[in-house]
Amino acid sequence: MCRHAAWLGPARSLTTLISDPEHGLLRQSYAPRLQKYGTVNADGFGFGWYDGGSRPVRYRRTVPIWADANMPGLAAAARSSCLLAAVRSATVGMPIEETATAPFADGPWLLSHNGRVRREAVRPLAADAESMCDSAWLAAAVFTRLRDGLPLADVLPAVVRAAAEGDPQARLNLLVTGGSHLAAVAWGDTLFMHLEEGVLVASEPLDDRPGWRAVPDRSLLLASPDGVSVTPID
Repeated sequence: MCRHAAWLGPARSLTTLISDPEHGLLRQSYAPRLQKYGTVNADGFGFGWYDGGSRPVRYRRTVPIWADANMPGLAAAARSSCLLAAVRSATVGMPIEETATAPFADGPWLLSHNGRVRREAVRPLAADAESMCDSAWLAAAVFTRLRDGLPLADVLPAVVRAAAEGDPQARLNLLVTGGSHLAAVAWGDTLFMHLEEGVLVASEPLDDRPGWRAVPDRSLLLASPDGVSVTPID
């Protein structure tokens, strides 16, 4: 369910995640190559970027990404050293509304969820969420702990473990950024990274260049200007 991608490195435009690569998120919205669950991602899209302030700029719609006439111009104009974008295939029974569409935001944070989880497994992890969809409750659980000052490297494994305990069949791939660093979880679905001047992370490769590496399942990826690490989530 869903496809997402993020970049951390020298400033570039959102088109480098969406429309410039042959298999960017625009193409993945209607012809994903590695998606196991669902065939199209037409239930909305969103992206976020940082324009110099501490809080990100965000754009979300409930229409297919190819149906938004404003998207190409906005994606070309949005340029940042930290980008996050997603196209959505809604889980059956989940609402199709902007508040259910990634990226979710709280203060400096952006979050995208690729997967599904029973709401009963994540609702106890947060007091409230902006939507009734499973991803919004998962985002709220992460944001609650980040607001309490807990490190991102501790928060993501803890939330994912708790959600998986309540729903062993959950798929919990996450992308989270605060603007200066990037974290990703591979849990139940594909995740790839490509190291160049910075780090590119995506549900599936955005192009056919060599250098794409699969992130092992049940792993945490942490990226900052100091480098990239991948560690198992026990």
